[in-house]
Amino acid sequence: MNGAEALVRTLLAGGVDTCFANPGTSEMHFVAALDRFPAMRCVLGLFEGVVTGAADGYARMADRPAATLLHLGPGLANGLANLHNARRAMMPMVNIVGDHATYHRVHDAPLASDVIGVATPFSHWVRMGESADTISADGAAAIAAALDPPGRIATLVLPADTAWTDPKDPTIHAVPTVAARPRVDAAKIEDAVRRIRAGGSSVGLMLNGAAMRAGPLALAGRIRAATGCRIFAPTSNGRTERGAGRFAVERVPYVVDMALETLKDVRTLILVGARAPVAFFAYPGKPSVVTPPDCEIVPLADLHEDLTGTLEALVDALGAGRTAPTLQSFAPPPMPGAYDPITPEGLAAAVAALLPEGAIVVDEGITGGRRFMPGTVAARPHDWLNLTGGAIGDGLPMAVGAAIARPDRPVVVLQADGSAMYTNQGLWTMAREGLNVTVVLLNNRSYATLVGELANVGAKNAGPTALGMFSLDRPAIDWCQMARSMGVEAVRPETMGDFARAFTEGTSGKGPLLIDVPI
Repeated sequence: MNGAEALVRTLLAGGVDTCFANPGTSEMHFVAALDRFPAMRCVLGLFEGVVTGAADGYARMADRPAATLLHLGPGLANGLANLHNARRAMMPMVNIVGDHATYHRVHDAPLASDVIGVATPFSHWVRMGESADTISADGAAAIAAALDPPGRIATLVLPADTAWTDPKDPTIHAVPTVAARPRVDAAKIEDAVRRIRAGGSSVGLMLNGAAMRAGPLALAGRIRAATGCRIFAPTSNGRTERGAGRFAVERVPYVVDMALETLKDVRTLILVGARAPVAFFAYPGKPSVVTPPDCEIVPLADLHEDLTGTLEALVDALGAGRTAPTLQSFAPPPMPGAYDPITPEGLAAAVAALLPEGAIVVDEGITGGRRFMPGTVAARPHDWLNLTGGAIGDGLPMAVGAAIARPDRPVVVLQADGSAMYTNQGLWTMAREGLNVTVVLLNNRSYATLVGELANVGAKNAGPTALGMFSLDRPAIDWCQMARSMGVEAVRPETMGDFARAFTEGTSGKGPLLIDVPI
């Protein structure tokens, strides 16, 4: 047994049985080890951003980490944007990054780089494996670090000679015990209860993380029903359980003016797994903080703490246990007519009406998709995965990982065309793995969000050169042809009836389908 085999055995023993990979020469012994352990599912991505994004989507739906396999510092660098998104979503992930053999580093070979320096800003835990004798312990420590609540990015660097050398001791190390989520101090609960009782509707609870699941949201709904306080969520959330039968939380809008309007009457904002809301970017003449100047921010529970227990304690202390929350009914907007032209509003209504129960929705719709989240609040029960870190190109890869984590559930991707080009290789992996994914490609042939941001930041006198930086129509991208070249069936609807038929077919579980929707 060599070091690579010891590491694969350690991953499996620690519950990590899926590896998203884009390997190179330094990882060949790890790749060879995968053949000897069929329990490890290995999924190839044709670009490292697909690999890290798929591990992100997998963790969001499996509630446990996958491994990634990346090639030295440049390969890791290619995957950093979606590591950033996963880190912002607080998702667990174990990155295995191959490196030159320890004795080869001194020669400064062409692919040599500071792998630790590349990994550190995007990881919570980083370690250089230096010996086959310690690599099992290193792997176990990486898994424990990833599982540390609420979920963390762990990066283990695997030098080639550490992988090919036989360890002196074949013992496979167990993952150290991960501490349970700590309870929130009773005094903080008492203070929050006092503020909620005194403030009523001028008090808001801002939820995030594990508090966005159906059970905790129902607890928050009880608090709202009993006290009148408002329940908010950040603009972007790793995973929200929503739809019919669930409590609908109020999401802070992306647009600064809309966020200011939403929060204008809040005088106390109590944070349960969330941060105080701020603008995505700075805009001339507009505030960075979107709560009113006289709003008091009260941290109650951090993301790593017991968020469900915190809400249970609030319900008990407020006497809200017998107050039923107002749950969302199944009441989608009316379906558009079959011959109606395609519009964003019509698309949102159709998705709300046709979304299967238990679907997983991956939202990277950007400008064209802004109507979908409010428009589908009354759809059948489903999970919604947001682009959390703002680094575009996570939608298609996240769908890959979510579909592999939950093959029993249909996955729908609301995908902007511009951001899809960052990781279009994800389509190939969908086809290769036969995944139940329907890609709704919102095709406006532009980076439309940047047109709006040009005005928002006050950049004046934009001419053809500036506007040309946002246009994707010279030449136009043939998404149907691209998808088919990667093995994914594709259609381009002309009416809402065409879209409805394609969407129903796509979510029926027969394999990946791309619907190229002109908007």
